[in-house]
Amino acid sequence: MRILVIGSGAREHALLRGLSQDPATTDLHVAPGNAGLGALATIHPDIKADDADSVTALARELNVDLVVIGPEIPLVAGVADALREAGIAVFGPGKEAARIEGSKAFAKDVMASAGVLTAHAEAIQPGATDEAIEAALDRFGPTWVVKDDGLAAGKGVVVTPDRAAAREHVDAVLAAGNPVLFESFLDGPEVSLFCLVDGETVVPLLPAQDHKRVFNNDEGPNTGGMGAYTPLPWLPEDGVQRIVDEVCVPVAREMARRGCAYSGLLYAGIAWGEKGPAVVEFNCRFGDPETQAVLALLKTPLAGLLNSVATGTLAQQPELEWIDGYALTVVLASHNYPDTPRTGDVIRNADADNILHAGTALNDRGELVSAGGRVLNVIGVGETLEAARDQAYATIADIELDGSHYRTDIALPAVEGRISIPLPRG
Repeated sequence: MRILVIGSGAREHALLRGLSQDPATTDLHVAPGNAGLGALATIHPDIKADDADSVTALARELNVDLVVIGPEIPLVAGVADALREAGIAVFGPGKEAARIEGSKAFAKDVMASAGVLTAHAEAIQPGATDEAIEAALDRFGPTWVVKDDGLAAGKGVVVTPDRAAAREHVDAVLAAGNPVLFESFLDGPEVSLFCLVDGETVVPLLPAQDHKRVFNNDEGPNTGGMGAYTPLPWLPEDGVQRIVDEVCVPVAREMARRGCAYSGLLYAGIAWGEKGPAVVEFNCRFGDPETQAVLALLKTPLAGLLNSVATGTLAQQPELEWIDGYALTVVLASHNYPDTPRTGDVIRNADADNILHAGTALNDRGELVSAGGRVLNVIGVGETLEAARDQAYATIADIELDGSHYRTDIALPAVEGRISIPLPRG
């Protein structure tokens, strides 16, 4: 099977690694890729991920059997639609279905129709008066959740007890010409659940937990994700099935009913509070960095699995197989991330097998350098979550990148037994 992966981050590195281990894979390509992917795939650096014509032309030129789209931007832009129209199998939803991530207002409407538990939300449009904004702030809190109603790479959300900070984010989003979504705050620990979805067929992967804040103890601004781990030792035994039954299946059915049946990876971001699992957000693709941890434990051949979704045969696949144990990923970020990251710094000691490349490039001297905010991901796998942590942190401690930083507490609350599901009210 000849496969083209679209994207350039550590998620795509993890996908390529998984695809390369499937005996069905004969040839791998990636566009635009990064400096760490050449050992796995032929890199096509001049292709823009959201340029449907260029991606389709490349897929035709390479005569690929499958295209796997990693990031959300090309999905929301309709790249999957262009590929399907050209008769090319693609893993990833079409433009209409990708609105589940591209428009939070659309997602809320789908959930309302499907009877899915989520936060109460109100939208404020650009041009709203100061009085309307202040009235909305009055209706929410004491913890404000303010979202950019669009794509923001995981950084368009402010959750804060500081009303002034909430107002500042509202003003920034509206000034950019985007609607703002106010949401009621959802309590309880968060769960990231990936589900393969083929119409109304839903197959869950392992549950994971992301760490969004930039600093230890969940302090500082939101990022695209600073680390993740899987599975979740604190999740109830029936936790995954409840999320599938109460969230993912109803949403898949509702989207099929609306004529935009889902095909690809549906990411449900869940807060598990006293009322049970409630949706924080949906993504229309593999999450980053959770994918890096989840795929590290997948035994089922990945190429055949993703192709079954793309070809509408997911329901015929056998039950997924997993490695026993735990996996964890830690993100090494560049100086000043998540604000304006510094790039071009030389990276040393990044040759270990458990390192995935995210924002890397080669300079004029052929040296590996930083080329983005999240630079590398380090993977740890072990029989226990603590062992997985130890492996990842032993590796990341040896990497040299001037001004870089990483969290030292990924999965630590779970290891120490400090996470629990709130008891139901009653």
